[in-house]
Amino acid sequence: MGNPKAFLTVPRREAGYRPVHERVADFGEVEQTLNTSDRRLQASRCMDCGVPFCHWACPLGNRQPEFQDALFKGEWKMAYEILTATNDFPEFTGRICPALCEKSCVLQLSMNAPVTIREDECAIIEAAFREGYIQPRTFARNGKRVAVIGSGPAGLAAANQLNHRGYDVTVFEQHEYVGGLLRFGIPNFKLQKTVIDRRVKVMEAEGITFKVNTPVDVTALPEGFDAYCICTGTPTARDLKVPGRELKGVHFALELLAQQNRVLAGQTFSNKDRITAKGKRVLVIGGGDTGSDCIGTSNRQGALSVTQIEIMPKPPVGSNPNTPWPQWPIVLKTSSSHEEGCERRWLLTTNKFIDNGKDAVSGAEVEEVEWKPNPEGGRPLMVPTGKKEIIPCDLVLLAMGFLRPQQPEFPENVFVAGDAATGASLVVRCIAGGRKAAKDIDAYLSK
Repeated sequence: MGNPKAFLTVPRREAGYRPVHERVADFGEVEQTLNTSDRRLQASRCMDCGVPFCHWACPLGNRQPEFQDALFKGEWKMAYEILTATNDFPEFTGRICPALCEKSCVLQLSMNAPVTIREDECAIIEAAFREGYIQPRTFARNGKRVAVIGSGPAGLAAANQLNHRGYDVTVFEQHEYVGGLLRFGIPNFKLQKTVIDRRVKVMEAEGITFKVNTPVDVTALPEGFDAYCICTGTPTARDLKVPGRELKGVHFALELLAQQNRVLAGQTFSNKDRITAKGKRVLVIGGGDTGSDCIGTSNRQGALSVTQIEIMPKPPVGSNPNTPWPQWPIVLKTSSSHEEGCERRWLLTTNKFIDNGKDAVSGAEVEEVEWKPNPEGGRPLMVPTGKKEIIPCDLVLLAMGFLRPQQPEFPENVFVAGDAATGASLVVRCIAGGRKAAKDIDAYLSK
């Protein structure tokens, strides 16, 4: 390491977010960047800790100490080469990864100030695009063809790796744009879609064929391919089957998020079909990242108020003895969207939605719950308390996660990756899954 004691003199410094009053007026990315000098100083904080738990925690097996050292020394191209040896798309993970690595950093344990690994990662890949390190390459072809079904992070990673190994790769996408979850599930204020388009152009120039508006039935896969990689994600959101679910104004979270991204891409919708929070009291049901994205989108659309409810207890603040370092800590998370304004409540279940008399929602009856130990072991039992109230709302967004897909029995030349295999997960895990699937396909076709 160039300066193994820098962590003693250089404090952790994050780039931070744009001011709230400014960022809620548009859908531009909320996160700012540091200048080159400050970014190198942050990289210098990566100490020679001996056992890099950051590497252990990363699903991709990124070599954080190595690319941090190169970044600190100003060797940006080397940093880029080290980073992309394990991560196909640092421009995605550098923006939206929850940074499992940082929570496992030794400096997180010792001073609660881990190295800014995620931000450094993003800085490296943006420098690589800016400086022209990333140029389309040509790869010797082996004469075999692989179809990738789905163009989300797992599909893109699988396609990229297979292309590098010499396969002719065709990616089938049912929607009108490439990107899957990245395109339709992540708001622009976290990931501008030009970032996806930039990468896809490189992949196309390197020989990958993308076919959009081309849905594929996985039980009747297209002919003419030597192997297939199923990367169709988790298409089925968890529903809330209570009285009033059919009322106007009750939607799945992705209905709002996907439509807003399409609007920003230039598409138009009729007043009847447009889902908007403008001038409405919004209720978000679900306390995860998707719910947070709904909050940020609702505020930008001009919501009158936003309330987020969660059925589970409020997580502890700061640290959690049940998830000690280097595990991922289950603690209260306050996102940039939460900072922009919302009321957050916990231990509430939804009993029914209230009709305003015109077949539209006007409120939700919620009830406080308790979680008690299960005498038979396993998951605690949810017990209603009888304490009920009505939360007024004109728009309800269901953000309660997704059901694990049930896949048919496939022939031996069909491989499943990403959320299609594991259920809803993180983008970084999907990329890792796509890379593994490509390796497995290569091993199969090389027999």
